[in-house]
Amino acid sequence: MQTYQKYLLLSFIVLLTSLSFAQKSNDKFIVVLDAGHGAHDPGNLGNGFKEKDIALSIVLKIGKALEQQDDVEVIYTRKTDVFVDLHERGAIANRADADLFVSVHCNAHGTQANGTETWVLGTKRSETNFDVAKKENEVIFLEEDHEKNYEGFDPNNPESLIGITLMMEDYLDQSILLATYIQDNFTNKLKRKNRGVKQEGFIVLHQTYMPSVLVETGFLSYKKEGVYLNSKKGQTEMATSIKDAILKYKGKLNFESVEDIVLIDNDENYDATIDSTTTYPEITFKVQIAASSRKLKTKPYNFNGLNNVSRNRVGEIYKYFYGETSDYSQIKKHKKEALKKGYDTCFIVAFKNGLPITVNDALKTPSD
Repeated sequence: MQTYQKYLLLSFIVLLTSLSFAQKSNDKFIVVLDAGHGAHDPGNLGNGFKEKDIALSIVLKIGKALEQQDDVEVIYTRKTDVFVDLHERGAIANRADADLFVSVHCNAHGTQANGTETWVLGTKRSETNFDVAKKENEVIFLEEDHEKNYEGFDPNNPESLIGITLMMEDYLDQSILLATYIQDNFTNKLKRKNRGVKQEGFIVLHQTYMPSVLVETGFLSYKKEGVYLNSKKGQTEMATSIKDAILKYKGKLNFESVEDIVLIDNDENYDATIDSTTTYPEITFKVQIAASSRKLKTKPYNFNGLNNVSRNRVGEIYKYFYGETSDYSQIKKHKKEALKKGYDTCFIVAFKNGLPITVNDALKTPSD
C-alpha cells in the first residue's frame, strides 16, 4: 500500500468498538482479519503484482491457522475479491464485539525502499500529514451513500479531523505490543528488514476502537520483495509470523498487562491473604488509567475529576497514573475510584527502585 494510502485505513480502524483490555471470561477471543482493498480497488500494482490478492491470501492463511484454536473465533471483512466500504469494515468489527483487529497490506514506493512495518493508531499531526490524509480520504466519494455513511465528513476541511481524546487511546499500549510481536517475528524468524512499529495521524469518524494494527508486509515495488510476497512460500511465512504474534499477544492478555503486570487484584485467593493495612516499603503501587501520545497537564479537569494523577513518558507515549502508595489495599481502593470515574481498563502497576515489576513479584517482597 502506498505511503499515503495507509492513512485512510488507519482512520477506518478507529471506527471499531471499545473493549475490555483482558480477554472476556468464558468467551472466545475474537479476531477480525481485514484484507486490504478488493475488486475494483486493487491496491498498489508494483511490478505487476496485485496487493489485493496477496493481502487476501495472507489473511486467509492467518485465519485458517487461528481457527485451529478452540478459544479463538475469526471473522473476515472479506474472503473473496470483493469491495468492502470502509464504514462497513468497521461495522463488521462492531457487530462482532471483537477483541482485536488486524489489517494486512503491501507497500509501494518510487524508490528501492523495502522491508516490513506495522502501524498503530496515534495522534501525531502535521500539515504534511493532513495533506496526505486529505488526498486519501477523498476515496470516500467513490462509495455509494458516502454523505449518509460519513455524516457529511469533508476530507478537504481540517475541522473534520476530529482529535482523539485520551479515553480513546486506552488501547494504544496493547496495539504497540501486538505490533512489536509482529515486527519481531518478521525480523528474527524471517530475516526481513525491520522498518519498525510506527504511529501516525488519522481521522476519527464518530466511533471508538479496539486494539488494532495495520501490517505492511513489504514493498511490491521492490522486485525481490514483490516476488517473495507473491509466492506461496512468502505468503505462508508472513501468515505464520502474524498468527504466532496474535497468539502470543492473546496469551499475554490472559495473564499479564502490557508491562508484565499480573492482574491479581481480581484474584480472591490473593485478596484473602492481604489485610487492610499491609504495606510493602520497597514498593510503589499506582493505577494506570490511560496511555496517550499527548502530553496533558495532570489536573483534575483532564482526568474526570481525579486528583493525584502523575505522568511518565515511555518512548513517545505518556502513561498516566492515579494514586501512589506502598499499601496494596489502598491502591485497590484507588482502582475502584478510577473505575467509577469511567476508566474501565485501568489496572494496578508496581515499581521497585523506580523500575516496573510485576504485581506478583511486588507482593513477594517484605511487608510491614
